[in-house]
Amino acid sequence: MSLQNAYLKEVYEKVCKRNQGEPEFLQAVQEVLESLEPVVEKRPDIVAEGVIDRIVEPERVITFRVSWVDDQGKVQVNRGFRVQFNSAIGPYKGGLRLHPSVNASVIKFLGFEQIFKNSLTGLPMGGGKGGSDFDPKGKSDREIMRFCQSFMTELCKHIGPDTDVPAGDIGVGAREIGYLFGQYKRLRNEFTGVLTGKGLTYGGSLTRTEATGFGLCYFVNEMLAAKGTSFAGKTVAISGSGNVALYAAQKATELGGKVVTLSDSNGFIYDPNGIDLAVAKDIKEVKRGRIKEYADRVPGSVYTEGKRVWGTKCDIALPCATQNELDLDDANALIANGVQFVAEGANMPSTPEAVEAFQKAGVFFGPAKAANAGGVAVSGLEMSQNSIRLSWTFEEVDEKLHGIMKNIYKNAYDASVAYGCPGNLVAGANIAGFLKVAEAMIAQGVAY
Repeated sequence: MSLQNAYLKEVYEKVCKRNQGEPEFLQAVQEVLESLEPVVEKRPDIVAEGVIDRIVEPERVITFRVSWVDDQGKVQVNRGFRVQFNSAIGPYKGGLRLHPSVNASVIKFLGFEQIFKNSLTGLPMGGGKGGSDFDPKGKSDREIMRFCQSFMTELCKHIGPDTDVPAGDIGVGAREIGYLFGQYKRLRNEFTGVLTGKGLTYGGSLTRTEATGFGLCYFVNEMLAAKGTSFAGKTVAISGSGNVALYAAQKATELGGKVVTLSDSNGFIYDPNGIDLAVAKDIKEVKRGRIKEYADRVPGSVYTEGKRVWGTKCDIALPCATQNELDLDDANALIANGVQFVAEGANMPSTPEAVEAFQKAGVFFGPAKAANAGGVAVSGLEMSQNSIRLSWTFEEVDEKLHGIMKNIYKNAYDASVAYGCPGNLVAGANIAGFLKVAEAMIAQGVAY
């Protein structure tokens, strides 16, 4: 698919000119603009107010040096980022990613996606994202602490509970959030809900660890119900083995599915009997090991080096690893093996060609900004708990999460119907998320 509307073509050409060499960001922008063509036709006021021209340009981009000292006493230097993309409906909200692949394009794509994802939750949160090209793998706890303290020493100048509330992402779990929060508190001399994903002893929310994976499955449950079926008896292929993958596997299993794969950057495991979650969690959460260890511990399972999971026969595919991990060849393999439902647990894990192939083949497809919004939804609930100085039970948060994911599905589906593409959840999610932000931007005027 390509842009047909002259105005949107002009906007995209400007974005390409201004952001050369940033393929991930350009991919994300093009996908959203393609979805907005029917909106532009129906809403000339959005064009007149320059909403789309403005929404594709970050409100603020912060890049900074992060200097820290390793265990050998050598000075190391990394680059830090925070993109504050849009604050029309609330303070900037989005994770911090620590991974060698982090660059301006990746952070901008993630921040742009976050605008619409946060809007879909119904909570008052704007879109932002940040991180660094620091690689926590192989680093000691002390090295990670020193990096996080250096990173926060600069970041603290730009964030706050009513300004910008970061969270975790790839490479940033409870350990890193603790170090970041401790440094923020030390420098600002205040105890606020400026970071989410905190430990339960200092303002964190129950269900946060499980939220993205659980939310993904609650969203898929709505997709399944719309087709008159459920997880029961379905074979599920999941990529990744971080929080999202592990807790998606847990919830899919609880709902009656059989999860047969998990993966990491080296390869994947296949267990025809269904993944033993206790073993997988011990390897990844306790020992911080590689997924290949699973095959050594569970008879009948097989580890495949250097391959992705998408050649596995399944009814439901849940990509939960990283962006663009599922390409056209993978999509064709899944289609040939009879996949019926695909929903994205990671951020933009399917290439545009793969998404188009799924849609043409009649596979029901759930896009990331809708399907994986559970994590940021519970982050928003953590912000609420911090603001009122109360904490809710696991069951209360899980119930709220379930309700949010059901509403996200409904709003995305309803928008797809209203704008002439019934059942296209990619377009529906983009439209529903965009319209809320657009109305707020129009109401707040243009700053000359």
